[in-house]
Amino acid sequence: MNVNGEDSVAEAIERELQLLSPAGRSSRALAERLLDPEFTEVGTSGRRWDRRSMLSALPVMQGAAEDGPQYAPSEMSGTVLAPGIVHLTFETVLDGTRARRSSIWRKLDEESGWRMYYHQSTPVPDA
Repeated sequence: MNVNGEDSVAEAIERELQLLSPAGRSSRALAERLLDPEFTEVGTSGRRWDRRSMLSALPVMQGAAEDGPQYAPSEMSGTVLAPGIVHLTFETVLDGTRARRSSIWRKLDEESGWRMYYHQSTPVPDA
């Protein structure tokens, strides 16, 4: 990792984009590799998700079908909070609905790589 963590942030962004893609959402094997064993999320609806419930729901959620609405991320940036911890922030649009998002990625070892530990999505009201 370089001094300012650019490589760590770039790796976390790459994996975030995989999770947002239809391929990442519809493949349980890929999602299992990307979600931390202790993963939790507070979704746009306010619902709290754990890893097991998210893995079950991802393939049928919006954004999972190649021929359906897909996430359009923008303004993605990140910072290294500590060695092995990256915080990403960005916005998405899915089927006309905007959300501000925040993800914490952690890397426990080289074998598992970066995994999403926490995610929160907040709806953006219409202007």
